[in-house]
This record gives sequence, C-alpha cells and structure tokens, in this order.
Amino acid sequence: MKRTAFRRGVARLSAVAAVAALVLTGCSRTSGDGPAPAAGHRVRDLTYAQDLRVSDAEQRLVARCMARHGFRYWTDRPLSLAESRPLGYVQDDVRWARTYGYGSRITAKEDRARLRNPNSAYRKGLTATRKAAYDTALDGGRRALLLRTDLPGGGKVSKQTGGCDGEAERQLYGDPQTWFRLDTTASNLRPLYVGRLLHDQRFTAAVHAWSACMKRAGHPYPDPDAARQATREHPAVQTRAEEARSFAAETRIAVADATCAREVSLKSVGRNREAHYLARLDGEYGARLDAYRQVRLKALERAERLVPART
Repeated sequence: MKRTAFRRGVARLSAVAAVAALVLTGCSRTSGDGPAPAAGHRVRDLTYAQDLRVSDAEQRLVARCMARHGFRYWTDRPLSLAESRPLGYVQDDVRWARTYGYGSRITAKEDRARLRNPNSAYRKGLTATRKAAYDTALDGGRRALLLRTDLPGGGKVSKQTGGCDGEAERQLYGDPQTWFRLDTTASNLRPLYVGRLLHDQRFTAAVHAWSACMKRAGHPYPDPDAARQATREHPAVQTRAEEARSFAAETRIAVADATCAREVSLKSVGRNREAHYLARLDGEYGARLDAYRQVRLKALERAERLVPART
C-alpha cells in the first residue's frame, strides 16, 4: 500500500531528528519538558499531555471523515497518560522509573496493540475495489497533494497529504503547506547544534558527575544511554519468569539512573545548555518557532472541543 511506503520514508527522516534528541536532554519538542524558550520566544510549547490530546483529536477527526465515506475506522489509545510519557536521554522521575523502569513493558504493550490493530484487519477484509476506495478516502491516493519545504541547514523534504488524514490535519493546523514548513523546521533544529552541546563543558561535567553517582550505587556506566542499553542485553523472546527477572534488573538500574540524574541536576543542566545553543539560532529560526507554537496552541483549542484529556 502506498501509504505504508510513504510512512516508512517519513520514519527514516524522523530517525535523524530522534537520534539527535536522544543524545541531548532526552526531551522531545512535544514533551513540554524540553529546553526553555530562548529569550526571543514568548510563545510556550505544548506539554506532552496536551500534544497527546491533539493527536487523539486528529484520530477522532479521521474516524468521522472515514464514516462519511462509508468506512469504519477505530481510533487508537492503547496507553495511559503516564505510559505515554516521552522517555529521553535524561529521566529523573524516580517514581516513574520505579513503576515502568525504562519502559520495556510499555513498548511491548504498544507492539501488541499494533498487531491487534482493528483497522488493518478491517482493510484486509475488504474487496480489492473497496480497499482501493478505503486507501483513497484515508490518504487521498493519487489525488494527494505533494508538499515540499526546505530543511534547516540545507536539503529539501516532501510529503503527500490528502484524504481524511489531510482533512483532519487541516482542521487542526490550518494551511497544509504552512504547517509542513513550520513542523519541519521545529523537528530538525537539533542537528544544527547537537555536536557543540555534546562537547559542552558544563553538560559533560554533569554527565561525569552522574556516572560517578551511578558507580557508587553499583552501576558503573559512563552515561545514561549506556545504562539503558545494558538493560536490553537479553534474548528477544523470554519466558514469563525470565521477563520478570529482566524487568526487575531494568527497574533497579532505571531507579538509580533517575536518582543520580536528580542528584546532579543533569536534566536542568542539559536544558539550560540546549537553550543556550538554541538561542544562537534565534535570528534565523526564532520567528518560525514562535509561529509553530502558536499554530499548535490553536490546534489544542480545537482538540479540547473534540476529545477529553487522556488519563
């Protein structure tokens, strides 16, 4: 299906930004827990809970649109608000770590929900003609609009938008081309400064302090990513008893990680230094970031009239 191929392409593009985000403070641009806005930014961004509500509203709009075209469409909300919390490089919530570790069981829950997605089963049960009509209704098919925009730092990116997906996005964010340009900018700024941040003296000093704390706790890891990766060194398929032991070990390390991150203020240092480097880009990208946040706040207002907050 063309829609699947397109989304794989988007995933490959997004992976670049995701890797950059993970080596920083671990706070995504949508988490509400990222760097404070630079001096010129007076518009706040959404919290991760608010961003989740907008996403849920988009799914609701798609479902309504598909119903008008004569198709069923199930919205997807498999995770609670706590389970949906973005988990980044620095995680200093000890209570969350004690409950969820590094989120391995959350990932498994998502995987199970993906395999049981009723939309996939529903589409498979349609005739060839109805499948084609379903795909066109969902993403516009050959009539989809091709959007193009520039990437920060050079290069271009494109995506198709149409059908119920495009209609839902338009209802929330307005003009598709404008939103695509703003979203692309906000999603791809970190690669412009990640190298400098990784070698920032204050940030690396905080990471070293975190590592020393972890060593005293019996977990000698050089950085948070190494600690997290260590908990994944087990067979992909485990018995229930093996999974329980793996999760117990994961939780112990995650709790120590969060405790040490809080003890040395690793997240606040990372956020502060990231804001410092982001401010250097304000002259070129500041106005666009403010516009991006304004559009998202408007989308939230619309979402609040459509769906309840996730709990």
